[in-house]
Amino acid sequence: MAATSMFVEVLVVGIGFLTGLGVLTAAIAGPDNTRQLAPAAATPLAAGAALAFAYALGILIDRAADTVLAPVRRRLRARSFPNSSAYAQARLRLAEIPALAARADYARSRLRICRGWMLNTILLTLATDLALWRYPVEHRSLLLATATVLGTLATVGFYLAWHTITATGYRKLAAQTAPAAAQTVPSQPPAPAPQTP
Repeated sequence: MAATSMFVEVLVVGIGFLTGLGVLTAAIAGPDNTRQLAPAAATPLAAGAALAFAYALGILIDRAADTVLAPVRRRLRARSFPNSSAYAQARLRLAEIPALAARADYARSRLRICRGWMLNTILLTLATDLALWRYPVEHRSLLLATATVLGTLATVGFYLAWHTITATGYRKLAAQTAPAAAQTVPSQPPAPAPQTP
């Protein structure tokens, strides 16, 4: 089940990036060349190759996004864990609690989608702006401004969502796997000595 979920996450990220590459390619090629290339792109063979390429791209973009955000991720983790060893031990303890582990997996799934789409929206925004510049469209300035603003808001939104999910995940992991506080039993007065008749 976890493997299927990760496959879908990677594919979702990869399809978004491949779409951005497609828009960028069309923008660079221009209207005439795009019309000539469109029939070849509509074949089943091209669709199958695109799906496989999207999956491979998803892996690449996920790793790239993780690398870009690594300094921020390390700072967020340091707020809840003193070192990497403590974090690794907490992950191992969490794996022993299936219900909590399933919730953590779901949070990591959302996290991967957000960080991947943060990069996707940057590419899509730039590609859309270039396409609007190259193709004959009405109200170009308005469309460029709208695409840029919406793309920027989406990028910031995905980053903030990733930041919140990451910080919350570390905080919950630390709380859920903290060693239980030793319970002190109040001292009892000694039992009275038995009465001798």
